[in-house]
Amino acid sequence: MQVELVSPERILFSGEATMVVCRTTDGDVAFLTDHAPFLGLLDIHPVTIHLVDGTEEVAAVHGGVVEVSGNRVILLSDEAELRDHIDVEAARRDKEEAERRLMENDDADCEAQLRRAHVRLQVAGAL
Repeated sequence: MQVELVSPERILFSGEATMVVCRTTDGDVAFLTDHAPFLGLLDIHPVTIHLVDGTEEVAAVHGGVVEVSGNRVILLSDEAELRDHIDVEAARRDKEEAERRLMENDDADCEAQLRRAHVRLQVAGAL
C-alpha cells in the first residue's frame, strides 16, 4: 500500500509499506493492505511504517489526521519528525522546560509540550 506522511512544511515520507501503526485519539490502530476506509484524529505518539523491504520508518507525530482509502494511507500531521531528524538535545531541553513549567502551573499546554518532547525522545531512542 502507498503511505504518505505529510507535515505543513513538507512530505516527510512517501513510499510502499506493508503496515502502518499509529495512535488515534480513540486508541492504537494498525493498517494493512486492503484495510477498510478509515478517518481518525492522530494523537501525540510515534508512528511506525513497516516498509516492504522489512525495515521500519518511525516518526514522532504530534496530532493531525489519518485517512485510509483504496490501499493508501495518508497521515497529515500538525507537526512530525522522522527518527533521523530529531534533535535529541533540543528535545531534552524541551522536556526539562515543560517539567519546570508544570511544577509552576498545571495546564494543558505544558502537558502537551511534555508529551511531544517525550515522544521525540522515545522515537530517537534516547529514553
